[in-house]
Amino acid sequence: MTNEKNMKKIAAEHAAKYVQDGMRIGLGTGSTAYYAILKIGEMVRGGLNIQAVATSEASERLAVEQGISLTPVQHMDRLDLTIDGADELDDRLRLIKGGGGALLREKITAYQSDRLVIVADEVKQVTQLGAFPLPVEIVPFAYEWTVQSLARLGCSVQIRRNLSEGFYVTDNGNYIADCKFQLITHPEELSMRLGSIPGVVEHGLFIGMADQAIIGCQDGTVRILHSGSSETKNIFDS
Repeated sequence: MTNEKNMKKIAAEHAAKYVQDGMRIGLGTGSTAYYAILKIGEMVRGGLNIQAVATSEASERLAVEQGISLTPVQHMDRLDLTIDGADELDDRLRLIKGGGGALLREKITAYQSDRLVIVADEVKQVTQLGAFPLPVEIVPFAYEWTVQSLARLGCSVQIRRNLSEGFYVTDNGNYIADCKFQLITHPEELSMRLGSIPGVVEHGLFIGMADQAIIGCQDGTVRILHSGSSETKNIFDS
């Protein structure tokens, strides 16, 4: 049996095989994207030539440590490929993201990418979204009112805190409200309602954005899901 760490590593290293010389790449954030950055760094040190942007300050630091040169976003138009993780995904490749606190930069980067490939371990694949609390990035001003508005959508809301018990602050200077819905029965409708609340900067529902998901499984195989199709295939990582 493959443990969770190895499942993440298998998925991430398989996704890194899609990176080709000359590509413009988006580097995701989180525990699975971490392994993708490590593998891409190894490829760069082996002679791969790419341009890259990162979705968080943490991923920027890791990329630089791995020898990946980062390009200022204003010097790039579109990205060829972004590899990122997810906290939950369903069979239609609807995602919950933002557990690492980088959902705004992740969504901006995904939107500018010709292809978004999600990497995850099989625990993250669910039949229905919502068990993982939905992260929502909100502005600090009058955050109490924004929390009230979020709670009226039928969830319990907690402002994320850091280890020192202060409020967690994103790379963009905002707060994260973690919204517990238990089950999200209509993600598209919820996405629109969240976007209409003043004070909400962005939310962690990524709908219609992912093109492919690569899922590392306990038996050592990789399960691949494609957007717009329930078809999957399992292959052994090599």
